[in-house]
Amino acid sequence: MSGRTVEKSRHLATPALSGKAGPILVVGGSGFVGSNLADSFLRDGEHVIVLDNLSRPGVERNLEWLVESHGRAVEAVTADIRDLAAIQPAFRNAKAVFHFAAQTAVTTSLQQPTEDFETNARGTLNVLEAARLAGRSSPVIFASTNKVYGALEHMEMRDVQGRYMPVDEATRAHGVGEAQPLDFCTPYGCSKGVADQYVLDYARSFGLPTAVLRMSCVYGPRQFGTEDQGWVAHFLIRALAGEPISIYGDGKQVRDILHVTDAVAAYRAVLKAIDGLKGRAFNLGGGPDNAVSIVEVLNEIEILTGRRLSTGKSDWRAGDQLYFVADTRAIADAVGWRAGMAWREGLRNLYAWLVEDRVGVGNIRRQQRRVPA
Repeated sequence: MSGRTVEKSRHLATPALSGKAGPILVVGGSGFVGSNLADSFLRDGEHVIVLDNLSRPGVERNLEWLVESHGRAVEAVTADIRDLAAIQPAFRNAKAVFHFAAQTAVTTSLQQPTEDFETNARGTLNVLEAARLAGRSSPVIFASTNKVYGALEHMEMRDVQGRYMPVDEATRAHGVGEAQPLDFCTPYGCSKGVADQYVLDYARSFGLPTAVLRMSCVYGPRQFGTEDQGWVAHFLIRALAGEPISIYGDGKQVRDILHVTDAVAAYRAVLKAIDGLKGRAFNLGGGPDNAVSIVEVLNEIEILTGRRLSTGKSDWRAGDQLYFVADTRAIADAVGWRAGMAWREGLRNLYAWLVEDRVGVGNIRRQQRRVPA
């Protein structure tokens, strides 16, 4: 999307902040999950502020999509969460805050740990302070990560039909629960873990109604995945482009992939019940029914595309978990949420969107190649 188009979108979508009462603020709202959540509220007639620094390739297209779909119901605020003064005006009248803005790649955190900290840790503290100083006691719901549990190296694993699976029967049946001790690993895990704990503490120390969702692998439309983050979309994008795919490790790693429509439903359910949930963290993923290995996803992509994929093996990545499946019983008990889309159906849904948006995705791929890690 051209710079002129972005500026036009911002102009069309940005009435004065003080002119609207009670908007929902989505921090990082031009990103993958944020834009889908914003769209869901906008379709319900809500007024939504999208705050984003537009630094990730592709997110400008998500903002344009929101504006084209919903017009002046969207307020676009271009600001960086590392700048408290710049973001504070967006919080003044917000009735709820969802925080998705982040540096999202473990690899980038290893290369630029200071930048990773400034965005994920200090940036989240700025979001919390902006919400607290606004004086409205507005809920803040934060997108955390399963990486706060570390590499889970203590879990004994065995190879079950080409998948890593826990020896422990309860974990194999239900997944990893919130009682799992935190074990920050890699700068990314540390910065997100610090943010996670600050969000929870603001409920204890300041009475702010906050909650944390520790997400597993979310995928779906409007995701412009890269090799470093958003691997399900990345694999499909590479497959459609006829490009080779790198597998880090042996491909037997297991994740419980979750379609974005189910993730959006979870965030909305937590907001609705926030009075009884403040100060709590929940694991959020597809659960055991949507647990798949990397190789299984690649095999399904071959079926969808009707072509053999070119793959290559690379070294294991720092902090990679052999197995992470979220035990979602806590969030199910708290708000009645359950993942509704089976992973093969979800993969077909993402594939169809990528095929429909192939020209746009091709442009994003070219942008990603030009952006250093």
